[in-house]
Amino acid sequence: MDKEITQEVAAKNKRKGLFIALAVIIILAGLIWGLRSTFKSTIKRSDITVSRVAIGNVENTINATGEVLPEFEEILTSPINASIKSVLMDAGRNVKAGQSILSLDKSATQTDYEKLKFQLESKQNEIKKLKLDLNKSFFDIRSNNDIKQLYISNLTDAVQNAKRLFAAGGGTREGIEQAELNLKVAQLEKKQLENEIKNKQQTMQIEIREAEIAARILASEGEALQRKLNLANVIATRAGVVTYVNKNIGANVREGEAIARIADLGSFKIQGSISDNSLGQLHTGLPVIVIINDVQLRGRVINVSPSVQNSSIAFDVQLEDRNNKQLRPNMKVDVYLVTAAHSHVMRVANGPAFKGPSVQDIFVVNGGKAERRTVHVGLTNFDYVEILDGVKPGDTIITSDMTEYKNSKEVTIQ
Repeated sequence: MDKEITQEVAAKNKRKGLFIALAVIIILAGLIWGLRSTFKSTIKRSDITVSRVAIGNVENTINATGEVLPEFEEILTSPINASIKSVLMDAGRNVKAGQSILSLDKSATQTDYEKLKFQLESKQNEIKKLKLDLNKSFFDIRSNNDIKQLYISNLTDAVQNAKRLFAAGGGTREGIEQAELNLKVAQLEKKQLENEIKNKQQTMQIEIREAEIAARILASEGEALQRKLNLANVIATRAGVVTYVNKNIGANVREGEAIARIADLGSFKIQGSISDNSLGQLHTGLPVIVIINDVQLRGRVINVSPSVQNSSIAFDVQLEDRNNKQLRPNMKVDVYLVTAAHSHVMRVANGPAFKGPSVQDIFVVNGGKAERRTVHVGLTNFDYVEILDGVKPGDTIITSDMTEYKNSKEVTIQ
């Protein structure tokens, strides 16, 4: 006969089953963790890189890109609107000061120059004519003035004669007054003539002055055009290397258009570029490290562009060793801006083990094992990492990536 199971017994059996299942899960998890620890706690010596803690200097840097450019580059422009007649130097050729690089067809400008010379000659003849007219007019007016003076002298004598005649009883008061009136009229006419002489002189002198100014302007334009014609044979003003030349013979070029470039390859600079997010850290005088084929060159920021283009800021770097043999025009280089520096601190070589946060877990080699330690990191750059605590000088640190062993307190090195 079956016996009915009470609710209390059923609940007890249910709790027992749950406890057994939970215990099984814990045991399995422990076995999995143990197996994982067993397999992950061993590493080959050939798979890791290490660095010994030493005392030294560490500079904090931010990354930028750069391009090597000649420190001095002269841009030669077309002095006139012309076409390219011949090219005497190709890009890459060494050139000395005074050597011709290319020549331009200057026939049209030569025609303009000849026309300007004719205009200047015409203006100079106009000035001569004005001066002759001035002299003639002045002579004519002066002669008339002299005649008028003789006439006044004669009228003065007539007045005196009229007065003597009246005193002798042979003349009249009206005769005296008429003679005096004629004298006053002649004197006024003489003043009018003198004023006319003065005005005529001033007017003609102004006309001559204007003509002379116009002639000087034409002469200046002619001299400028002559200089442009002389520059139509494009020559190097300094020794260097031709980095660019317009070789399109027959092509039209406009005045001011670049037709050649000459660079001094004995001295270089770096034109850098960095994200505008670093604008607050970028300023003139900032120390810079440039890496070229594992060679470090030092320099300083000498100029920062005031504008942002494509979310980047351009800047120029003046190198201490501006003629280093590693430098080549248009070479792309790595640029590191030094924003801070600490001296006489603990440092190790930088590597994948250092992820960036100020608090990190690293592995310190101790005999045949590596022990995990928590350290505080200070300044970092492409070469070194500053460690503030948790290690001592002489300790050996694994610098390769140890992410797979982040849960291990100790790793055996085979």
